[in-house]
Amino acid sequence: LLDGLKMRGVKATFFLIGENAEKNPELVKRLDEEGHLIGNHTYHHVQIGKLPEEEAIKEVEETDAVIYQIIGKHTEYMRPPFGEWKKDLEYKMQILPVLWSIDTLDWTTENEDEIMNRVVTDVGEGDIILMHDCYESSVNAALRIVDYLQAKGFELVTADRLIME
Repeated sequence: LLDGLKMRGVKATFFLIGENAEKNPELVKRLDEEGHLIGNHTYHHVQIGKLPEEEAIKEVEETDAVIYQIIGKHTEYMRPPFGEWKKDLEYKMQILPVLWSIDTLDWTTENEDEIMNRVVTDVGEGDIILMHDCYESSVNAALRIVDYLQAKGFELVTADRLIME
């Protein structure tokens, strides 16, 4: 995926699970070095909304600590697993949740055409597309989506640019 994004001149946002980041520090460094935005996706990929506040905070803080140890930057953005968030955590943790407007449901199928069609039929300006980089079919579909959107004149940006503009 990173090679394909680099070839296309695209920067993406990657929300990292802490335990995976800890096991793959070189990959985390590459994401940062290539200009991708790194966000927080909890340490164990848990449903924040179902945890006591203390545990929810610990999940986010542990992931932030892992990422900081690897690249020397704190995470400012959070994609809560399953889209479940506790609004008051934004103020206590100074982290912004980033949800999505298009869910590819890529984790439910290996059919790249199906994944791509979920995006291209509904995509518009300002949309945030949810995908997972742990499936080959998702990676292939993501690069096809990038090609399609660029051909249609879309500018693909990281979540922070989209939110701040």
